[in-house]
Amino acid sequence: MQQAKNKMTLIDEFLPRYDFRERHTALISAPADIILDCAARQRAQDDPLIRLAIRLRELPSRLMQRSQRPPLDLDDFTFLGRDGDRGLAFGLIGAFWQADYGLLDIDSPEAFKATVRTDVCQLVMDFNVDATASGASMLSTETRVFCPSPAVRRRFAPYWFVIRPVSGLIRQRTLARIRREAESLVAGK
Repeated sequence: MQQAKNKMTLIDEFLPRYDFRERHTALISAPADIILDCAARQRAQDDPLIRLAIRLRELPSRLMQRSQRPPLDLDDFTFLGRDGDRGLAFGLIGAFWQADYGLLDIDSPEAFKATVRTDVCQLVMDFNVDATASGASMLSTETRVFCPSPAVRRRFAPYWFVIRPVSGLIRQRTLARIRREAESLVAGK
């Protein structure tokens, strides 16, 4: 798929092929650098509804005593990079349909790119900012998931269709929090 204006983004670099995709946008009256700084600071645990959704998702794993890890949050993602004031990206690799997400420990962008396992999915979530004619900024967040084999695609697809509405709500709430924080910072200057 092509990006608007044919520009290459970090998500294109790290996950050019994908099987599943979700994208959301928000218009924000703030400069791109402030918006991306706010996006990088977002944590799911800061929002009570998102925190609840994640805890419900992880409840089976905790009840079966298969996980003692803290609830999933942005800190579990591998920071893949920031492209100046244009965008930033984060990645996860795992068997997301499993109760404990089946996460792999990926310690660098290079390790993310080098992963060739065929039993797990690669996921990239990015935030990109584009200027608008009105002078505001359009923030978009996109999530892509690549399934390296038909077997993984069959395992992931039912999970995606169950989790996608909740994921969409999480993304929309995250964008709203970024907008409030960024516009508040601009107003306070």
